Amino acid sequence: MPTTTATAQELFAVVTGLRRVVRRRLRDRVPGPRLRGAQLELLQAVEAEPGIGVAAAADALHLAQNSVSTLVNQLVAEDLLERGRDPSDRRAVRLRLTEAAEQRLRDWREARGRLVDDALAGLPAAEAAAITAALPALAHLLERIEEGT
Repeated sequence: MPTTTATAQELFAVVTGLRRVVRRRLRDRVPGPRLRGAQLELLQAVEAEPGIGVAAAADALHLAQNSVSTLVNQLVAEDLLERGRDPSDRRAVRLRLTEAAEQRLRDWREARGRLVDDALAGLPAAEAAAITAALPALAHLLERIEEGT
């Protein structure tokens, strides 16, 4: 069995490579301007919690508030996010996806799903099954890391 450090290195090499290759392969398959990883993650955070504020989005993404504010400005300029005022606190900004962003996320998920499904279908059945079986353990690992344990 490899050492824990070796396992961590191999896991991150695979995850990073997977994200990079999928992002690269989807560039031509999803219409619209290219989105950087942090922009896409912000859109997903707003999708998961419509009306989220900048501070809460920064916490969810583990980014500085000024970084999220910059991302918000970029996405508003691309007509992918809308900024609105909180009715109970006029100083607070609430974020919502535009229809264009909702469609963009649907297109992205559909293209990503087809890409991964096709790749999994090309693997030996035992390898595809091993990847599927590993997903709950990987999700649990993510939870443990997020909790700081």
